[in-house]
Amino acid sequence: MQRIDLHRDDVVLSCLVHGPAAAPPVLLLHGLAGAAAELAPTALALADRFRVVVPDQRGHGHSTRRPADLSRHAFAADAAAVIAELCGGGPAAVAGQSMGGHTALLLAAWHPALVSRLVMLEAGVGGMAPDDDYPARLGRWFAGWPAPFASRAAAEEFLGGTATARAWAADLEPTPDGLRPRFDADVMEAAIRPVAAEARWDEWSSITAPTLLIRGSRGTCPPEEDARMRSLRPSVGYEVIADAGHDAHLDQPAAWLDLLNRELRP
Repeated sequence: MQRIDLHRDDVVLSCLVHGPAAAPPVLLLHGLAGAAAELAPTALALADRFRVVVPDQRGHGHSTRRPADLSRHAFAADAAAVIAELCGGGPAAVAGQSMGGHTALLLAAWHPALVSRLVMLEAGVGGMAPDDDYPARLGRWFAGWPAPFASRAAAEEFLGGTATARAWAADLEPTPDGLRPRFDADVMEAAIRPVAAEARWDEWSSITAPTLLIRGSRGTCPPEEDARMRSLRPSVGYEVIADAGHDAHLDQPAAWLDLLNRELRP
């Protein structure tokens, strides 16, 4: 895969690109604390039929590590810029996991001409109970990682030995004193805070692009939120990946690819 840097405003967005330039475009958006690398297998599996672009979102991976703007508008504008510059101007099919799925939702609502299809994996409308400071808890967890890690095996063990742990460990950045995450804990907390601050029901209801919701059987999306999303847009597709958690694309990659291929089929 080719890595291309896209310069916009005060950030550099590092993107993995694969597939023929003239093929139908697909944009893949990773979740919080993830990176394009974890979606590279998905991109490679699609690249015989599509031009697939996978950015490291701002604050993540090889992109600008500490951007000044971590608003939801900034993330959606980044996605729009990637489609404009690397996806032939669109429209593109857009698939996102977790926070990446939330960004994809906002992109489809705010820039409908850019999105031909929407796939949301383990992602919802956002919003949290006022007494649940989830962003702070998440920030403390990331800050508590015993980095630098001496080895990828040590990182995997600390992170629980799961498919997610393997993906995160594989993408750690080598430094003179060991392996470190390609993100900062306070940036992750600041990035997720606007997701938790507001439930985007109006945006969800306004989307016109064909949409598929995919959940892991052990995922984290509240059932009541799922039910309301589907009641507001009854035409939306809905699938559950068995024996999969929040990172269902890593837990069950074959099932994820099967659903994605079916949704992208003309």
